[in-house]
Amino acid sequence: MSQKPMASPQTRAASATKVAAREAVEKVIPATEEPVASITDAINETITATPDTVAAVTEEVVKPVIATTAAKPNPMPGMKTMIKSTEDFFAFGQANVEAFVKSGQIWAAGVQELTKLFATTTKASFDESVATFKAISSAKSVTEAIDLQSTFATSVVEKALAESNKLINTSIKLTEQTLAPITARMTVAADTFGKAA
Repeated sequence: MSQKPMASPQTRAASATKVAAREAVEKVIPATEEPVASITDAINETITATPDTVAAVTEEVVKPVIATTAAKPNPMPGMKTMIKSTEDFFAFGQANVEAFVKSGQIWAAGVQELTKLFATTTKASFDESVATFKAISSAKSVTEAIDLQSTFATSVVEKALAESNKLINTSIKLTEQTLAPITARMTVAADTFGKAA
């Protein structure tokens, strides 16, 4: 069995219009025995039936047009979404710039602190070297000078290891603090764009 395709509402409306017109014509022009009298009557009936037929046809044609006009899309929600998206994107970019500025400030303060720490360590090492040199130059014997030199060398190595560890730990801490604002923004970006996808 083959199925007939369903007619669209507009096709059905056009068919109804044709049927109404055919019925009006059949009412107006019946087959009669008296041609002249029936023609006059037919013309009179046509004149009185024509407005009804025209109204029926007009109504059937206007219905789809009114339905199309009523379904007119509203662009405002799309515009509001686009504006909100633009504002959100601008705010997101601004927050990223602020994070980079804050990161730069933390890095600058940290480098300044590292420089002070390095300068303090260098000054203490220099002061110790000068004191050891004075002690060696005032030593009474070569053995005493060698002992002072040996003690100084051991002390310098121990202090150098301790200070380098301190500088490394401070540098690592500075790196973590410097990257914290940027890492936070990356997390926000991943959350924001993860929801959008």
